[in-house]
Amino acid sequence: MAEWGGMVANIPDPEKTYTYDDWKTWEGRWELIGGKAYNMTPAPSSRHQFVVGELYFALRRFFQNQRCFVFMAPFDVFLSEQGAYETPDDIVQPDIAVICDQKQITDKGCFGPTALVVEVLSPSTALKDYSEKFYAYEHYRVNEY
Repeated sequence: MAEWGGMVANIPDPEKTYTYDDWKTWEGRWELIGGKAYNMTPAPSSRHQFVVGELYFALRRFFQNQRCFVFMAPFDVFLSEQGAYETPDDIVQPDIAVICDQKQITDKGCFGPTALVVEVLSPSTALKDYSEKFYAYEHYRVNEY
């Protein structure tokens, strides 16, 4: 817990492991992968956002008549070992997610593995994207990464 001017903010300790119930109490944008908390701030660079925008536009056009939906971050994807999405094991925010099963989409995000995930690599996130996120996407059987 951090304190600013008498206010207490719930900020996870990077050395501890957490659950979905913990994740729900955090302020800001966070991913939960393998019980570890990953802060999604500060905002990505303008170059990163430009690339994400261009890819989103191209994928949106490609999938528009294929009953698939394209989302860009911030957008939560809830992944669960046993399909218990009310208490997911991991929560990720891919740069772009393509979901072809409309039943997976809720107001909160996507529940279950997506058809396609795109991560635009940045120097500050490349290691996590190549390792923890890659293994999570593979483990939960995301079709394409």
